[in-house]
Amino acid sequence: MATRILLVTSSILGEHGQSNALASHLRQRAGAREDLVVTHRDLAADELPHLGFEELSSWQVASAERSPQQRELAQRSDALIDELQSHDVLVLAVPMYNFGIPSQLKAWFDRVMRAGTTFRYTEQGPVGLVKDKHAVILAARGGQYVGTELDSQTPHLKAMLGMIGINDVSVIYAEGLAMGEGLRDAALKEARQAIDSLVADL
Repeated sequence: MATRILLVTSSILGEHGQSNALASHLRQRAGAREDLVVTHRDLAADELPHLGFEELSSWQVASAERSPQQRELAQRSDALIDELQSHDVLVLAVPMYNFGIPSQLKAWFDRVMRAGTTFRYTEQGPVGLVKDKHAVILAARGGQYVGTELDSQTPHLKAMLGMIGINDVSVIYAEGLAMGEGLRDAALKEARQAIDSLVADL
């Protein structure tokens, strides 16, 4: 049975985005194997609107009681959660924008992090309901932030994934991409090699 990979990209730079280049490398390597199937969701090309009150409220209404508008709004979240649940591996190709994640990716998380569906609150704290998933973060950054207080992005992503039950998370970094050609080329080469190893182990 094939391993299903959900690849989520969010760079607004299209073919010029380094995180997109890493994602393309993964797709190429995975595509060479018949036992791997990749679904690509490009959040920059197919943007989600910011989450608003009406959409959030639609989740609180039982599906049989929703108005046509509420059904349409709730379907966004339902479809994204179904897509996530139907895959074995989640790969997030993430550029760093102003020390955070793209707003396009945040809009995706706002819909897959749903109380009562992908996590629930208990007296002991929140419990994730998304089981048996491995996540990989392909992090492309112009500067060098790993291990510093300025890397607020990695903890944020791991916290959101952990909230829904995905605690098996690997991170592949490509840093210093705006700090000179030599550093950029070395970082991308190292990241591509790490992706090769990742795909080989799937």
